[in-house]
Amino acid sequence: MGSMDLRQPVVCLASVSPRRRELLTQIGVPHKVVGAHIDETAYPGEMPRDYVMRMARQKALAVRDRGEALPVLAADTTVVLDDIIYGKPHDRCDGVAMLQRLSDRIHEVMTAVAIAEAREVVLRLSVSSVRFRKLTVEECNAYWETGEPHDKAGGYAVQGAAAVFIESLSGSYSGVMGLPLFETAELLRGAGIAYWRRPD
Repeated sequence: MGSMDLRQPVVCLASVSPRRRELLTQIGVPHKVVGAHIDETAYPGEMPRDYVMRMARQKALAVRDRGEALPVLAADTTVVLDDIIYGKPHDRCDGVAMLQRLSDRIHEVMTAVAIAEAREVVLRLSVSSVRFRKLTVEECNAYWETGEPHDKAGGYAVQGAAAVFIESLSGSYSGVMGLPLFETAELLRGAGIAYWRRPD
């Protein structure tokens, strides 16, 4: 771990995602991690935008309400195609089917970010468009075998081996990874939390 990780945390990240940790570290924000562990089931008929906003809010509140004194930062990411939410695949069959539906199409990646302090929760939303080239069934199966898509919304990781599938991306690369840094920095700034902190 670098010296940045050893400093006094200024925020609590309500996520055990290593990618979100890396992104928060990238902008120089020392933090601690506490998993939110909430029910992530979508409500019947819930729109994707409402769903990710609700999830980010609930994650932040779940950790704050357990007595966390630091401001709590939480995020939720979902892949959306034809207004259908694509979460983490249940198994190989589900994962491969997701990739085949995304093949040769433009889908949206929505990431909501929330910061919960003592008396309020503030939210921001990042929406990006990602176009996949046409994928073969063999490629989808081979990608599943890498182990990478097992715990990723939409069954792929933009920063990993799936980069070869992505013809274009419009929006926030860090948002597609799971923590849009522009929106995150705006929330931190609004809460009076500095980024770009130098190592002690």
